[in-house]
Amino acid sequence: MEKPRILKNGIAIMGLVIILLYIIMIIVSSFWLPFDPSEMDVKHVLESPSFGTGHFFGTDEFGRDVLSRIMKGSSVSLIISISATALGAVFGIMMGIWAGFLGGRWDNFIMRIADIMFSFPSLLMAIFVMAVLGENTYNVIIAIGIIYIPQFARISRGAILSLKSNEFIRAARSNGAGNIYILFRHLLPNSMPPIIVQVSLSLSVAILLESSLSFLGLGVQPPEPSWGNMLSSARKVMMIAPWTAIYPGLAIITLVLGFNLLGDGLRDILDPRLRNVS
Repeated sequence: MEKPRILKNGIAIMGLVIILLYIIMIIVSSFWLPFDPSEMDVKHVLESPSFGTGHFFGTDEFGRDVLSRIMKGSSVSLIISISATALGAVFGIMMGIWAGFLGGRWDNFIMRIADIMFSFPSLLMAIFVMAVLGENTYNVIIAIGIIYIPQFARISRGAILSLKSNEFIRAARSNGAGNIYILFRHLLPNSMPPIIVQVSLSLSVAILLESSLSFLGLGVQPPEPSWGNMLSSARKVMMIAPWTAIYPGLAIITLVLGFNLLGDGLRDILDPRLRNVS
């Protein structure tokens, strides 16, 4: 029995392993943490990493355990990134498939809206949305989701345009299939490979955007731990306690790397041109 193609791709496997390790950490943190991530301990303020005290990653300026806060913050970052990507993908894909399928004025209207949204830098757009909606976790999801709508719209539109003139679509029409049936039964499933790759890459960028917003004080609000607001707090003490910035930064870098590796691997697997080369 032939192995699935994903098991033959070392880059994808490496990305999956990293992501699975974080998922395991999130599951563990839901029922066990070394310390209360919000509990302050003035006796152990800025304590360096030590196995003797149990603070393996040290403590921050309030005596809170850095490892516990990273573990708790991992679920916050991943939930926000998945929710925001799903929000942007649903609306963006619907816009893109209708623009590509209908063409004409609808195509021009929908894609001009996407172009206007694309004209704003991602972080600036997120800051603007947060300034309008307010500072909380749900609005972070909405802000990042809005950023992703034009990206998914363009990708899904391009996939639909490349597919709708194929022979199997003409055959479906000749058999009496309607537009809705053709769109959701034939075009959308066959346009999924580039969308799947974009989802994986978007998850990594969503983590960076969430961390950036939290770093600026517009995302997850203290005392709720987030990798971004941990880095923001660490600015004041990182010269004397570098572990307060190093470990949250490594958590962000590693998870982003995992999603990027998975996205690159999926691209190699799902793209028929690259598949033949490998």
